[in-house]
Amino acid sequence: MRTRVYIDGYNLFYACLKRSPYKWLNLHDLAIRQLSKNQIDKVRYFTARVSARPHDPTQPQRQETYLRALATIPEIAVHFGHFLTHEVGMPDAVAWSAGRYQSVRVIKTEEKGSDVNLATHLLVDAFDNLFDVAVIVSNDSDLAEPMRIVRERFGKTIGILCHRSTRVSGKLRPLAHFVRSFHSGALAASQFQPQLIDANGTFSKPPSW
Repeated sequence: MRTRVYIDGYNLFYACLKRSPYKWLNLHDLAIRQLSKNQIDKVRYFTARVSARPHDPTQPQRQETYLRALATIPEIAVHFGHFLTHEVGMPDAVAWSAGRYQSVRVIKTEEKGSDVNLATHLLVDAFDNLFDVAVIVSNDSDLAEPMRIVRERFGKTIGILCHRSTRVSGKLRPLAHFVRSFHSGALAASQFQPQLIDANGTFSKPPSW
C-alpha cells in the first residue's frame, strides 16, 4: 500500500534519541524496517534550525551535518518551522513551595510550526490522494483533528509509529488503525554510515554522536 511517513523531529528526538548513541538516524531506513510490507515513497521530516547556545555552541553545526545526511536520501523531504527564544518571568520553585510568589527571569526556547506543518502536509497529501496509509511519528495530541479528518473524510488508514517506551496519547490512539512500536535495536540498525558523500564531497557523523 502507498505509504507516507510524517515525523515530528523534536518529538522523536526527545522521546528516544536525546540521550542515546543513535542520533545519526536514517529515517527512511527505520521506516522500511518497521513497515516492511508497505510501499514507502515519502518520509516527511518536520524540524526547525537551532541556534548556538552558551553551553553548546556547536549544536547548529551538528544539526546541519545531520540535515545534509538526510538530503542524501531522495525519499526524505525536510520541512522547517522556527525557534523562538525570549526572556520571560517564571515563579521560583523554592518560593512557590513555601507559599510565596517570587518571579525569576529565565530564557525560554520554543519550537514553533512543526505540528502545524505536519498537519498541513498530512491533509494536503490526503486531499491529493498521494497515499493509502499515513504513519505518524509524534505523540502530539494537537494532531488528533487532522488525523480524524484524514481517516473519516478521506478514508485513509492511519498508523502511529513510536519507541516502545512511549505511552501513546489517549487522544491519538483511538484514531489509529494500528500502533507499531520499535525498540532501541531498530534505531541501532538504522544508522547512516559514519562517512557519507554528497555533491559537496565527503562528510562524517558528528564526533560527539
